[in-house]
Amino acid sequence: MEKWSFKPRDLVTVPNLITYIRFLLVPPFIYFFLKENYVMAGVMVGLSGLSDCFDGYFARKLDQVTSLGKILDPIADKVTLISVAVCMVIYMPAILPIMMVLVTKEFLMLLGGFILLLCKVAPPPANIFGKVATVIFYFVICLIIFIKILTGQENMLLVYIGLILTAMAMIIALIQYGVVFFRLIKAKNDEKK
Repeated sequence: MEKWSFKPRDLVTVPNLITYIRFLLVPPFIYFFLKENYVMAGVMVGLSGLSDCFDGYFARKLDQVTSLGKILDPIADKVTLISVAVCMVIYMPAILPIMMVLVTKEFLMLLGGFILLLCKVAPPPANIFGKVATVIFYFVICLIIFIKILTGQENMLLVYIGLILTAMAMIIALIQYGVVFFRLIKAKNDEKK
């Protein structure tokens, strides 16, 4: 079981710098979305999604995988997802129930990561289910924004189908993370015996 550790040099690794950019993209996304500048809002979400792919790639490629990065990356995902969810609900209040599923999943994952840190256990890296769920989320949001740009209106059937698929993928990811979480807690408890 990996223990969490922090070194000051971890603050300035290439992957962590890319992750900071994801945090910085959230306020412009919110601004452009609320100003109904959907082209720029879509660009912000697209850049965030691309940087999410690149931070992990560079972490492995440059051998700069850090405990800090393993924490910052999912937090950046959650901050972005929750910001997008809030904006989408302001824009389309009818999707509130689906967005509540997404936000609840993110909250539970943050809580689980916090509990692991309190137990001095490094939270697990993103698994394939979590990455796929995130990619589906970014794709669906970009598609919704793109259709709005092209047609001037939203296709509610497409919105619901896309968000339901996203919610299903995120629930599967949450279950997978839950299995890992309980395995790590059990291993920590066994270590104490």
